Amino acid sequence: MHKTTDTSADWDLYRYFLAVIECGSLSAAARRLLSTQPTVSRQITRLEAKLGTSLFTRSPEGLVPTEAALRLCEPAQAMASAVAAIQRSARDDGEEGSLRITVPEVIGVEVLTPLLAEFQTDNPGLRLELSITEHNEDLLRREADLAIRMQRPQQDALLARGLGRSRLGLYAHRNYLDRHGTPNTRDALAVHRLIGYDRHLGRHAHWQEHGFPLSIEDLAFRSDCAMARLAALRAGLGIGLCHASLAAQESELVALAPELFGFELEMWLAIHEDQRQRAGLRRLFDFLAEQLPQSLQLESSIRY
Repeated sequence: MHKTTDTSADWDLYRYFLAVIECGSLSAAARRLLSTQPTVSRQITRLEAKLGTSLFTRSPEGLVPTEAALRLCEPAQAMASAVAAIQRSARDDGEEGSLRITVPEVIGVEVLTPLLAEFQTDNPGLRLELSITEHNEDLLRREADLAIRMQRPQQDALLARGLGRSRLGLYAHRNYLDRHGTPNTRDALAVHRLIGYDRHLGRHAHWQEHGFPLSIEDLAFRSDCAMARLAALRAGLGIGLCHASLAAQESELVALAPELFGFELEMWLAIHEDQRQRAGLRRLFDFLAEQLPQSLQLESSIRY
């Protein structure tokens, strides 16, 4: 491909580029963008022409980013964060503003969304954006206004409040246990149908970190989607981890002996310290600081 020096591609092209990078295929990117596969393909071709380099090669596994594409990821993501921040700032008008919240998947769907309905009843002028994701959106880059995290934020510029600890343990649908029996030892547990992560090795490491050397290949049902894993538990596909407070609301889920396996995760709220004077954001922060520990029955060992 002929090299050029034109790097003036507009944001829309980079938006398509990031979708393809994150989704791994033109068709998946098209679904995310509510577009079509030919349109996505044309936009990628336009960006490649403007930059004078190839960004993807095809393989049996899908589109593979080139070295040039990998180098482009970080500045393109920074551009996406900047555009999102500009859009939020343009929409914010005193009390009639927009608040973006980033939260892990299960907490966002099962716990936070009902709470937000209550909050918005008392704050009808605020628009809420919910980013449900397993990775942490960067508050420092203004990718979100408020974060709910399952580990303590480390950046000095963040105002964080510890809410407590959530216990995760092993559960199974009672129909599964009726068919396969209830394991009482680690050895017995290891031969059961277990539910866990698919390709997210970092998250899967919870098993090893807490003394159960289980490889991903040993799992009978694998998904990096937290709601899919919860659905698998509810459907009786096997034994898996669940927040104790959520499982307590499921009459058909049975807790296995705590000594088999389990651990605790801290829950934190965080906002950027520069945003603390935003009245709507502060109200949301204080509301969630009060309601989340109650909804999740958090142990209060880190709360302050």
